[in-house]
Amino acid sequence: MNSKSETDEASRGNEASSSNNESTPSIPKSHSVAGLCADTSSNKTKDIMKRAAAKQLIERYFYQLLDGCGNPECDNQYCASSGEARNLTPNEAAAEAIKLFYTEARLCDSLPSKMPRTDPSINIVCPPTPCSSRFMDKFKPDSSQQMDSKNIRHNNGAPLTEERIYQLCDECLQSKKPQYLIRALAEAFTQPAVLARCFQRKLGDTDNSSEGKNKPDKESKAMCSSSDPDKDVDSVTGPGLDVASCRRAFQYLAKVPSEYYSSALVTALSTLAENLIVEMKLSKTKTLTLDDTVNCFVIAFEVPDLGCSRYLDIALPLLCVAAENLPVIAQAKLARIWAQYCKDSLRHILETLQQLITLRVISTNYVRNFQLQDDHTVTMATKIMKILYYANMLAGVMEPSTLREEPVVIASQLDPLGDALDHLYPLSSIKNLKQAPYEDPLAIELGINVLDARKPYLPFEEFYNEPLSDTIEMDIDLANCKTDVDDIGNKFSFLKYPFILTAATKSLGLYYENRIRMYSERRVSLLHAVVGAAPPMPFLRLKVRRSHIIDDALVELEMIAMERALDLKKQLVVEFEGEQGIDEGGVSKEFFQLVVEQIFNPDYGMFTQRPDELTVWFNPTSFETEAQFTLIGIVLGLAIYNNIILAVNFPMVVYRKLMGKKGSFEDLADWNATLYNGLKDMLEYTGSDLEEVYYQTFRICYTDVFGNNIFHDLKENGDDIFVTQENKREFIDLYADFLLNKSVETQFKAFRRGFVMVTDESQLGMLFRPEEVETLVCGSKNFDFNELEKSTEYDGGYTAESQTIKDFWSIVHSLSLEDKRKLLQFTTGSDRVPVGGLSHLKLVIARNGPDCARLPTAHTCFNVLLLPEYENKEKLEDRLMKAISYSKGFGII
Repeated sequence: MNSKSETDEASRGNEASSSNNESTPSIPKSHSVAGLCADTSSNKTKDIMKRAAAKQLIERYFYQLLDGCGNPECDNQYCASSGEARNLTPNEAAAEAIKLFYTEARLCDSLPSKMPRTDPSINIVCPPTPCSSRFMDKFKPDSSQQMDSKNIRHNNGAPLTEERIYQLCDECLQSKKPQYLIRALAEAFTQPAVLARCFQRKLGDTDNSSEGKNKPDKESKAMCSSSDPDKDVDSVTGPGLDVASCRRAFQYLAKVPSEYYSSALVTALSTLAENLIVEMKLSKTKTLTLDDTVNCFVIAFEVPDLGCSRYLDIALPLLCVAAENLPVIAQAKLARIWAQYCKDSLRHILETLQQLITLRVISTNYVRNFQLQDDHTVTMATKIMKILYYANMLAGVMEPSTLREEPVVIASQLDPLGDALDHLYPLSSIKNLKQAPYEDPLAIELGINVLDARKPYLPFEEFYNEPLSDTIEMDIDLANCKTDVDDIGNKFSFLKYPFILTAATKSLGLYYENRIRMYSERRVSLLHAVVGAAPPMPFLRLKVRRSHIIDDALVELEMIAMERALDLKKQLVVEFEGEQGIDEGGVSKEFFQLVVEQIFNPDYGMFTQRPDELTVWFNPTSFETEAQFTLIGIVLGLAIYNNIILAVNFPMVVYRKLMGKKGSFEDLADWNATLYNGLKDMLEYTGSDLEEVYYQTFRICYTDVFGNNIFHDLKENGDDIFVTQENKREFIDLYADFLLNKSVETQFKAFRRGFVMVTDESQLGMLFRPEEVETLVCGSKNFDFNELEKSTEYDGGYTAESQTIKDFWSIVHSLSLEDKRKLLQFTTGSDRVPVGGLSHLKLVIARNGPDCARLPTAHTCFNVLLLPEYENKEKLEDRLMKAISYSKGFGII
């Protein structure tokens, strides 16, 4: 190595030892953390010192290439100040610095402007202290820039305040020289201990405005120093972070041209992230409290330019890595602060994280050996988005967590035969695939559940990332989800962060999981047959008569549920008696459609239909037994389990109750809008004469299916208790509870029991919100046939340019919605749109010979339409309309 360089470095290190803010130099970006880990793990002091000296020289080359030595007369071709070196990105400069190190290229006599100074007497085995002087030499004011002594003292190492930012920005705008501003930002943002003390307010402060500028809202002042995560932040005494003041300061900073400070702030944020990682993960002696660490993240994510390109490339990924190291209790603190004091910033933070993920996904070519789950930039951003996701729920309208349906216990799921076979064949029982439901530690710490989020601050749909959802390999992600790993394992699964995945992508994961369970049940059945324990029954077979479909189906399902409920986990195969159709999926679709049409018919007596809302509801006075409702729940569970969409029009409260949340007043909005609006008017009425205006007691009246009036007391002697201003909330809650829960308690419990018998082992509750479960059951409501045309494939000689195909789509687009439903029914076996829209329906149109008198036919199991090449458009329309209008039954073609 060049001895002169080493001597110079040592002498400069001795000069720097007089500084009060010493630090160990760091390689740019995330490489410094990895290098630090390697250094601290070595036990040989000599090797460590050699490595440290090499690292110092490489950093000198790096900053020399990027920023130069500051000498306008420099003639070094490897220095940015000479004008001969080409412009390099930080990554290119890092690679070039290593090359220059090995070739012993020339180093300028003066240090590069951003070169950190270190004292060689510091024991490098110890974790480094936060960098505090990386930018200081470059931005010391020269003699021509004089500020009064008061301002210089104010700027010298003091934490940032709103007033100080105003002063620095005004000075920068007036002088056009940003040295003081950049130095102040660098001092604060490179040192977590300093940043944590920035934008503090003193106890008793009621006005944090500066010279009358934008007085802060009282509710916006965050006391972030609470040591108890369950304690309200404002209940803590002592100084705390004023988030509103911080936000106003950054808004004022935006008045300064970003080129003045952007580069320095990016590097400062990167250094901050690295120092936070060292503090939380590597340092044995903690210098920051939990509250200080959280405050650093709150301030960092308030930076308005965080979504700009340089921040996205460098600073934001490192901040996400640092946030991953936050303990769960600190993550909960951050979520609560964001929810209570940073509502206005939630969308900005979310959009920034979404932008980072999207840019990374679309610019990276993922291969089998490097999947999306291996991309740490994406996974770290997803983890911090989870904190934001819970903050978004807390910032919205939350309901009490006490409104829960009783858990369903399925005793009949026990399989004694499978238990006996476990001793001989350890993999023979499906129970070996069972896992306890995944519970997110952060949700447990916060004590919240997505079912309790009545109205989040931002719509849940804004957390979807469609490029990520389209790119993910769901089979790999499901395997990772089923693999138990520790906190530092490499198996990342987006299924444990379902908020970022679209419903269509999650439904694919659920489909894979259900198929694996079906194959496992098939294997168990074969093993039973091998040992002579039972005849082989690899499928759940239902043989029904089309004319008696309800009776036949419910009788067979009842026998299966009573004898061995685990058979419900097998793949469903339906056979219509007297028909030749072989069930590869299409026969099952028609079976479910026919069952739903009849069983939800009001004439059947199990459900009532509400004409205003076009929804069906449980008949509280039904004469059917609980077993019948259990079987209907089984039918609904089998549809989800076998990936079949149903034409069911339940109100949303049914899906919330299926997921475990009881109905409440707000659920009346789509159950009975007229009643909801009337009760809401009562709730909002403020007059003292409410009793005279409404003349309502705690006795209510409703009608049964026969039109008879039925009275019910919400409280004992309810007819004697009038509704007043004091008890109207109680009346409304009791009324809603009776209508949505108590009046149909017997019917719904039986219904939910049947549903759980099929879905108890799936991740349905973990992956899907009630709104998504409705889409999973009923499909999408968007009949966009333009998307279907784009996704359709052609076979047998047809192409998109064939005249018959052009005529076909011209006819389809002119059809009414009812006829479009018939077309879907004819070609796919279901008139419902799949989850994600018609673009996810892979329709195939195949040529079925030349012009003839035959009607079009379809393989509904495979979504294949067989279309002869008719001679003209009129004949095609005539044959197509006849085919879709008379399409009942199956045969062999």
